[in-house]
Amino acid sequence: MSKLVPCMWFNGDAVEAARFYVSLVPNSEITHVQHNVSDGPSGKEGSVLVVEFTVAGQPLVALNGGMKMEYTHAISLMIHCDDQAQVDSVWNAFLAHGGKEEQCGWLRDRWGVAWQVVPKVMFEFLTSSDKAAAARAMQAMMKMVKLDVETLRHAFEGKSAA
Repeated sequence: MSKLVPCMWFNGDAVEAARFYVSLVPNSEITHVQHNVSDGPSGKEGSVLVVEFTVAGQPLVALNGGMKMEYTHAISLMIHCDDQAQVDSVWNAFLAHGGKEEQCGWLRDRWGVAWQVVPKVMFEFLTSSDKAAAARAMQAMMKMVKLDVETLRHAFEGKSAA
């Protein structure tokens, strides 16, 4: 059976990036490191070519491609967090390692990869049959940088923030 596995491009620091990513959430690990079998654009013989790893069970690949490439918002990686504590932990880890905050739960890591750090409850709010409540949660989210579960819940429930 085939699998869709996102491949992320790096310039010599694929191992460092993969190590950082697997430190973010449980069920994450480096599963394989492939070295260059000969000199080439991606590096000298014996240097790291590809790192296979998982983040929260999702397979990913980090490729040392041999030059710097820019990431855009056209694709991002989303981490579904169990609660506010996990949102805070993941968010703070990104920032502590050179990440930059954006908006609505988005940030960029030090390599420029766009990530969304989202509490799982946000999806419950947005898919609610109560469209007015869902709209209030969406409006609250649009005003945030890091997502705050309690503020989102208050908005969803139609309560003013404490």
